Amino acid sequence: MEIRIAQAEDFAFLSEHDGHIAPGELEAQIERGRILIAQEGGRRIGWLRWNLFWDNTPFLNLLFLMDEHRQKGYGRQLMQEWERRMAAQGFRLLMTSTLASEQAQHFYRALGYRDAGSLLLEGEPLEIIF
Repeated sequence: MEIRIAQAEDFAFLSEHDGHIAPGELEAQIERGRILIAQEGGRRIGWLRWNLFWDNTPFLNLLFLMDEHRQKGYGRQLMQEWERRMAAQGFRLLMTSTLASEQAQHFYRALGYRDAGSLLLEGEPLEIIF
């Protein structure tokens, strides 16, 4: 698997598959270099997207792999590459979150992320912050 920073030509792919971000913000995240693309054989198989929490702490917004590429270690590789890049930029703390009803919480804990709190919005499931 290859991991690279998203480029303008990835916009169509990302906007088709990532319904959690507005097109203008997606474009801005690509320009900021805050999306990693996972490829296998030149084909996009997933991505990792982050922003800054409190304007100074990298916060993983989304880690996504196409269905046929899940449970193969690619998510772990994307996380490790993101962590490496953030450490190289001098960041010592990274954050993410997931719904308490999602299996992703176990994935993040297995990578060493620790529960740091939670957020409960009316009508929404509990969001665990790592």
